[in-house]
Amino acid sequence: MFSRIGLFLAANFGVLLVLSMSSRILGIDRWLAEQGMVGQMNGILIMALLFGFGGSFISLALSKKMAKRSMRVQVIDKPSNNTERWIMERVYQQAQDAGIGMPEVGIFDSPQPNAFATGMKRDDALIAVSTGLLNSMTQQEVEAVLAHEVSHVANGDMITMGLLQGVLNTFVILFSRVIGLMIDKVVFKIERGIGPGYFIGSIVAELVLGMVAAIIASWFSRRREFRADFGGAQLAGRQNMIDALKRLQTVNQPEDLPGELAAFGISGGLGGGLKQLLMSHPPLHQRIAALESTP
Repeated sequence: MFSRIGLFLAANFGVLLVLSMSSRILGIDRWLAEQGMVGQMNGILIMALLFGFGGSFISLALSKKMAKRSMRVQVIDKPSNNTERWIMERVYQQAQDAGIGMPEVGIFDSPQPNAFATGMKRDDALIAVSTGLLNSMTQQEVEAVLAHEVSHVANGDMITMGLLQGVLNTFVILFSRVIGLMIDKVVFKIERGIGPGYFIGSIVAELVLGMVAAIIASWFSRRREFRADFGGAQLAGRQNMIDALKRLQTVNQPEDLPGELAAFGISGGLGGGLKQLLMSHPPLHQRIAALESTP
């Protein structure tokens, strides 16, 4: 239920991959490599900044539209029943208490209990909950989940993640190109232009550094989850927030939301090894313990 970064990370990676491949196909990389050393470094840095932040903010700008389409979210324009009316009222009140504009609110059809928040602006966000969550939780627990998502929006987690991902993208692009140039010069003895070492080295380095960047982004997302839990507790009550997290432990293990949405939701899958490093959410027992230890 608490998943936001997944879809964002996936979209960001896809946009970055397209931009990166386009720079090679269009000959931008070759042109940069044919400049002098100073020109190479300056050109690569500018390209890294443009592509790095461009990829991040394009995916962030498209996040609401992608979320609605990928999760088939039915946005509540006019409540058609008591449940939809109650959800809208609770989100409206929580948004006022948190000092943000009223988000769009929607429901998506899934048997798994989950929810997410996304959007580029604090005053123009989207909050959606699954049918599985509404069917498996009490009103107090659902209210806590909504408060968690409102807290994500109020904390500016989406734009903060976008900025972080832009910085990470920039370093991935910059250092992968520098590594490729170094392989060309040291191994293939190419003094001007680019050879096979650049293409192979930069692609491999981009994949490896991209994984490192994903681990850093996931670690950052886990820290923000604790903060959103505390924010949800302030808006809906600490015990309600604890009960909602405990409810997730008693139902079927929540599935991760796709790609970018994983980091901006309420739940996340468990795993070990590399998968654990890429988790967008801390284990539920850690989140519960953090809330229970708060005075």
